[in-house]
Amino acid sequence: MKLTIKKKKVMLGLSGGVDSAVALYKLIEDGYDVIAVFMRNWDSALNRDILGNPTADDEICPQEKDYQDAKKVADKLGVELQRVDFVKEYWDRVFTYFLNEYKLNRTPNPDVLCNNEIKFKAFLDYAMLKDVDYIAMGHYARVDRSSGRAKLLRGIDQNKDQSYFLSQLTNEQLSKVIFPVGDLNKDEVRNIARKLDLAVKDKKDSTGICFIGERDFNKFLANYLPAKPGLMTRLDGTVIGKHYGLMNYTIGQRKGLGIGTIDGLDGPWFVVGKELGTNTLLVENKDNLDYLKSDKAIITNYVWRASKRDGKYTAKFRYRQKDVPVEVKFLNDKEFVVTYNNVSAVTPGQVCAIYDGDECVGSGFINEVFYQGERRRYS
Repeated sequence: MKLTIKKKKVMLGLSGGVDSAVALYKLIEDGYDVIAVFMRNWDSALNRDILGNPTADDEICPQEKDYQDAKKVADKLGVELQRVDFVKEYWDRVFTYFLNEYKLNRTPNPDVLCNNEIKFKAFLDYAMLKDVDYIAMGHYARVDRSSGRAKLLRGIDQNKDQSYFLSQLTNEQLSKVIFPVGDLNKDEVRNIARKLDLAVKDKKDSTGICFIGERDFNKFLANYLPAKPGLMTRLDGTVIGKHYGLMNYTIGQRKGLGIGTIDGLDGPWFVVGKELGTNTLLVENKDNLDYLKSDKAIITNYVWRASKRDGKYTAKFRYRQKDVPVEVKFLNDKEFVVTYNNVSAVTPGQVCAIYDGDECVGSGFINEVFYQGERRRYS
């Protein structure tokens, strides 16, 4: 009698991009029973009026184009594509938080929240109801389960590594996740897609707000949060001009300030702080950027996947930043302090991801920033 070995069942988030397309192929190649799902998380039709009149290029919204691309890939690889609606979950869990952080003049990271609440929570919950063994995504990261604890590791391609965006996931979530392209670099992924002649083989990577796409960001935000213009000054109070709403600027920002030579000082100029009480944007030129530096930050609402110990690690305060040596000291179950040596533009609202070598052991949200004991006016 011939034994039939049951295949492990995996539900893959197929986004319409090249990474998840190759992830689908890799799962099939590795012998998994794959269910492909396209997640619908933003209702463009309901928002069309407040987002402005669509151009000819918007007759089919970006999300619909992505679905059509995902369908072509699924058809090519012989997998049925399901379409699942998480619009309410996205609005309640991600976009509302996103808006509330901007109301506080912080700079949130929607991609991290999107991963936490949609891709690895709402989607994972949905998948478990369908009796699957794992979910899979096209992220450039790896999971190591060899020690009995699911470890989040950097992707092999250091230029594309996305562990920063996944840094808030719990051990329980990671225990159910596969990243099929985490062991590949981007060129290898493109080459596989071209060899298979997939419809997305040359499709550019998305860079817009998670699930909403590429838009004029300030115009988009103004539909939900009316801007409050105010003065733009130097740290000494010298008025430089006017800003069009503190929420539209982030610490360290250089572009879009519209400042030339002022009082004999050449540009470029940078955002170095915000004063909420007076609705003032603080700017300085390239020769006066010490105020951007900090040496300590309070990190809140953290997730920690390894043994909790004070000590030396490395950190990323934003995506694509080089690792910074830090010391971590836990204050309680919700906060820890990181100290470091004069790093610029550590920004409240952003994620601080902590690494122990190749492993991302946890992360939290930057709440307050200090330099030599002085709290920076960053939010």
